Amino acid sequence: MKRPLSIVAVVLATVMSLTACGGQRSGSGAGSGGNASGCDAGTGRVNIATGNSTGVYYVVGGGLAKLINDETDIQARSAETGASVQNIQQLVAGDYDIAFSLADTAADAAEGKASFKEPQDISTLGRIYANYTQVVVRKDSGINSVEDFAGKTISTGSPQSGTEVIARRLIEAAGLQQSDVKAQRLDLAKTGAGMKDGSIDGLVWSGGLPTPELTDLFTSAGDDVKFIDPTPLLPELNKISDVYEKGVVPAKTYDLAEDAPSIVVPNLLLVRNDMKENLACALTTLIYGKADQLAKVHPAAKEITLDNATETDPVALHPGSERAFKELAK
Repeated sequence: MKRPLSIVAVVLATVMSLTACGGQRSGSGAGSGGNASGCDAGTGRVNIATGNSTGVYYVVGGGLAKLINDETDIQARSAETGASVQNIQQLVAGDYDIAFSLADTAADAAEGKASFKEPQDISTLGRIYANYTQVVVRKDSGINSVEDFAGKTISTGSPQSGTEVIARRLIEAAGLQQSDVKAQRLDLAKTGAGMKDGSIDGLVWSGGLPTPELTDLFTSAGDDVKFIDPTPLLPELNKISDVYEKGVVPAKTYDLAEDAPSIVVPNLLLVRNDMKENLACALTTLIYGKADQLAKVHPAAKEITLDNATETDPVALHPGSERAFKELAK
């Protein structure tokens, strides 16, 4: 019998030990030995592209790797990355087999626009939890809206991340030029440090709830920082993509005085189209059949349900995943 998923600390230790192994050329033949028309994972190995080490992708990705290792004969490894754009580029290049991505960036890749010059060879295992666009500023910065970013030092996320995509779109939706903002392309750990010491006026972050680094920021410097509302820019964002939705960060998430308005974007688990159907079927069945195990790693994974798992347009479901969802729905 396979071992149950361990507590968060064990998962994080596992992820840290595997990070150095990520980003390598994926092993050929992942899914070998399984019945091509069945739902058996077979054998081989898969590499998973996650995100910043202080973000939710990283934690859930480590939990996913452990779940695959515990429940199948596939060897899974997860790695820290810059997130969505980089993940897709390296997925297509063959460095990874599974990649976390924001739905808007995945849609750009599927349609060959924005950061992608042509449609990418990707499909998805399904929709997972949502990311929340969290715009946090120092109270002494004079920023009360995205329009106030002009002339300010703003962390727009790691280079080639989904956060950076959304940050740049927010800036443009507010009627600003990119050059109007002193953008700092920083990971969340460096961003948090800059917010605390005052070298950064504000940040844009797209992540699940709660994001560990933001928990630390509001715990240690809660009197100095605040959320601002990006939702007035939603109509402009919807001209780019209809994946953007209005939402809120519940006050209890970071012990706030009140809920914080947010723009919500779903996340997808992406794969290449050449993933073996039996492997895609097995992975999909595992993820959505044992989502409660991932929720033990991070509460954001509680949103992984069958209710909206197939709502991935314009990114196509992998044929193996389509077969899995038909069986799971019975």
